[in-house]
Amino acid sequence: MHQQFANDFYSSAAWKRCRRELVKARGGMCERCYKKGLVVVGTKEHPLEAHHKIPLTPENINDPAIALNLDNLELLCKDCHEEERQRAQKRWRVDEYGRVTAR
Repeated sequence: MHQQFANDFYSSAAWKRCRRELVKARGGMCERCYKKGLVVVGTKEHPLEAHHKIPLTPENINDPAIALNLDNLELLCKDCHEEERQRAQKRWRVDEYGRVTAR
């Protein structure tokens, strides 16, 4: 995704409001750690990160059903979010035309 496009979205009032709602709805804890029986709470120094289950693209970033839908978001600690990024990189590749395809 074009970085400036993403920066505009993540600095928007709508995203900030959505992220606050996500933190409140999920109790301010990493969802994946909680499923493992661990309580990892975000702090000012180490905030939790919002992860889009359906990744944002230039084509869907303006679709609130994807970009701002709490059902499409997970609240994750930095470690869990990095694990997800690494897993996603292994799952997808970009072909010679710039299209994302499954591996």
